[in-house]
Amino acid sequence: MTNNDIVQKLWNLCDVLRDDGINYSDYVTELVLLLFIKMVHENTEAGTLKKHPLPEGCRWTDLNGKSGINLLNDYKRILLSLSTGNDGDGNLVHDDPLISAIYADAQTRLREPRHLEQMIKTLDQIDWFSAQKDGLGDLYEGLLEKNANETKSGAGQYFTPRALINTMVRCLKPQPGERIQDPAAGTAGFLIAAHEYIKGQTDDLYDLTTEQKAFQTTKAYVGIELVPGTRRLALMNCLLHGMEGDAEGVVHLGNALGQTGAGLEKADVILANPPFGTSKGGDASITRDDLTYKTSNKQLAFLQHIYRNLKPGGRAAVVLPDNVLFEAGVGTDVRRDLMHKCNLHTILRLPTGIFYAQGVKTNVLFFTKGSAADKYQEENCTENVWVYDLRTNMPSFGKRTPFGDPHLKAFEAVYGESPNGDSERKEGEYSFHSEDIELPEHSDENEGIDPRLAHSRWRSFSRQWIAEHKGDSLDISWLKDSDSVDAANLPEPSVLAGEAMGELVQALGEIEALMAKLSEGA
Repeated sequence: MTNNDIVQKLWNLCDVLRDDGINYSDYVTELVLLLFIKMVHENTEAGTLKKHPLPEGCRWTDLNGKSGINLLNDYKRILLSLSTGNDGDGNLVHDDPLISAIYADAQTRLREPRHLEQMIKTLDQIDWFSAQKDGLGDLYEGLLEKNANETKSGAGQYFTPRALINTMVRCLKPQPGERIQDPAAGTAGFLIAAHEYIKGQTDDLYDLTTEQKAFQTTKAYVGIELVPGTRRLALMNCLLHGMEGDAEGVVHLGNALGQTGAGLEKADVILANPPFGTSKGGDASITRDDLTYKTSNKQLAFLQHIYRNLKPGGRAAVVLPDNVLFEAGVGTDVRRDLMHKCNLHTILRLPTGIFYAQGVKTNVLFFTKGSAADKYQEENCTENVWVYDLRTNMPSFGKRTPFGDPHLKAFEAVYGESPNGDSERKEGEYSFHSEDIELPEHSDENEGIDPRLAHSRWRSFSRQWIAEHKGDSLDISWLKDSDSVDAANLPEPSVLAGEAMGELVQALGEIEALMAKLSEGA
């Protein structure tokens, strides 16, 4: 049984729990509260965990084999004990702040003992030995991804495609001993991917000293998450991947755009996908007083936090929507400040349809604090911005056409080996090689260049050109979508209106004919 098979088997349980009035998002929370206890049991049995992190009386063996109302009551008692640290009678059960954080305010919505018993039996029937080979953490992430794909809400709001996360990590190449942060952690996908990358580079941390291993486990990664339920999923995710963090865990509860974010140490690497949208109620959630440019746009505030919180020479990769690239006013100020203080060396234009909100156009900005020549440089650090267009003339991604690693391989190749984006690069390395693709007739991007470059997905634009031709907008595109309509060649409005009227008249005629037939049948 593969991890995908297990994920599907667990997901099918949701249909059973609908009788208890539990929807998809509730189910994921309900399942992980129980699943975590089971996975800790399996990890302990397999020797992955040196000691059992859960207190006696709150373990899997205290649940399986029971049934009826006694089972449901015992489960409620276990959740209360894990949450508060005592057994309800004032007796201390545990004093582990991480376990308390994971189970903070945890309570079951299950009302039927038979449903809980069915969940426990299903978890016991799974071949966990096979699951161990792929990693229980990966299994857990598969469940989160399933929820994101199925619901397009809840977990989908903070789930970044795994292929994109891995590409961003491989480009930045996090190293042992570096402090790695995500100020919008979600379920901690970026931090875990960075940890797995470092494990892969160090023979599962075997090449590190005892002190270095301890640093990687407890101090290397820090995330911030605003939503308590999401943080719970993140803490479980991290623990199942062997990441303990400090006393609060790897992911801290708080607002990165408030004092929690202001108190973070400077980072060597920041990977993030800040939430889309503006701050509700104006700038109520943006309480930082140390950000230079005041704004209610959360992405612009997050971007300021990120480039300000990098160490000299620190590097970042951030997913941002298109409006951050072209928004005027404060948006222009933030982009200029970014290019002033950092080397914004690469922009990856992402295709639409790969996030939960269909139609949202996004990009990944890669930048390094300081210039390519001097990490302590604080002015005019950006000289050239390389843009890779993975959006134009790409398929519409979704369930039928999933977005994955193959679509990002060419970008990784032209990005180069250097995590700072200063590998030798050449325009046109990735081209359409087709003379059939049209180019915009009036385009500053294509003025006076080799036509072959105009067909390439990979182009370089100087800082001076961006200032003079784009007014410091970073919304740079030069390819014409083969499915787009050329507004310059549209018919006169009166002709378009006539065509629309004709179609409406025809449709009304068909409806009248249908109504007449229905009347005859009556």
